[in-house]
Amino acid sequence: MQSVNVCDVVLVSCYELGHEPLGVLTPAGVFDRAGLSARVVDVAVNDFDPECVKNAALVAISTPMHTALRLGTRVAERVRAVNPDAHICFFGLYAGLHRNQLVPALADTCLGAEFERDLLDLAHAVKDRGSLPARSVTLTRAPRRDAGTRERELDLAPRRPAPDARYARLISNGERHQTAYVVTTRGCKHTCGHCPIPAAYDGHFYALPAAQVLRDIDAVVALGARHITFGDADFLNGPTHSLRIAREMHARHPALTFDYTAKIEHLLAQSDVVDELHALGNLFVVSALESFNDEVLARLHKGHTAADAITVIRDFERRGLALRPSLMPFSPWETRESLARLFAIVAHEGLVDRIDPVQYSIRLLLPMGSRLLRDPDVAALAGPLDATRFSHPWSHPDPEMDGLQARLAEISSRAAGSEEPADAVFARMTALAAPGWSLSVSGRRGANPRLTEDWFC
Repeated sequence: MQSVNVCDVVLVSCYELGHEPLGVLTPAGVFDRAGLSARVVDVAVNDFDPECVKNAALVAISTPMHTALRLGTRVAERVRAVNPDAHICFFGLYAGLHRNQLVPALADTCLGAEFERDLLDLAHAVKDRGSLPARSVTLTRAPRRDAGTRERELDLAPRRPAPDARYARLISNGERHQTAYVVTTRGCKHTCGHCPIPAAYDGHFYALPAAQVLRDIDAVVALGARHITFGDADFLNGPTHSLRIAREMHARHPALTFDYTAKIEHLLAQSDVVDELHALGNLFVVSALESFNDEVLARLHKGHTAADAITVIRDFERRGLALRPSLMPFSPWETRESLARLFAIVAHEGLVDRIDPVQYSIRLLLPMGSRLLRDPDVAALAGPLDATRFSHPWSHPDPEMDGLQARLAEISSRAAGSEEPADAVFARMTALAAPGWSLSVSGRRGANPRLTEDWFC
């Protein structure tokens, strides 16, 4: 990251799925163009250095996801210990959800998913006054239907530092390639029940200017990127915009490859778009299948059925295009039988090497604002908000399922970063999740491109 002397403003990232931290690089770019100096720190790849915040007037901590929020609270405590007068701001999607738990206990200011304009205003206040007394300002933005209105007036192109090999890389044909993280839209037009995005965007999304996105892509290619991961919640929310970006990107950089995330219903309905994107350099697609249990999918408002997911899996196989599913096998409606069936489908459809082991242990998270809490069945299972874990605890109606989830998580944790073959890890998990089932693992044809980071969601 950028190496600078002590700054009035320090932007801290804690975790962004192993990618370059756009949550801090984007406001850093905004600050650069506004003539403000900000230091960027990523504690996901560097140890926390108290010296970098010791004299800062404003320390802003990025929280685009739950893991980042939990890690960010530890950072805030350490900042307060070494610099009691610093103005601490949490910003990003999860900060917006949990503002009541963050202010004033850990922070002075809390900004939600669309934060750049307010964060810029706060940074200007620091610059103009030299410092802000702790707990002097509280800007808590509630979710709103017009999210992003003020941000659209800004150039949101990120600051792009020199490449760092510690971030996610593409593995393709046995080689590792430098990868850049780019977004083309914000928000999502869907309202899946377990997703935190609807709390901030309420089923809305907007496209970033194509010229801005392409300029950012040109910048990362100039720095050596050979692959782009599009970080949009769903790249096919606006297929016309996505194709415009992909076509121009391919025209400028024909050898550049990319991956994106999209819902099963979009992959099913927009097959022509999927084919063109494949021709333009798309190597694989991530899709949140979550489960092959239709009750689970209906409860989550996923918009697809298990049969739809299998259709897409087989369509991708015929195309020679890799589908990398993400899963959430542990929810109140999953059963031992349906979980075993999930493992059977993965084996039969040849997905073993397309799904990272951690995906088999993912458990439903109920943060503040989760739409699932409106479901009486979920509300009956969920306990009061745990203010330290920033989620509502819940127990499965079948206690054996909770024990099974813990054992699968232990297996995936041990497998992470190891060279153990995927089919060997899968076999151990199958012995727990589908005892007595005789599963024949089908092989996959063609390449299996993937990123080195195995946390998709």
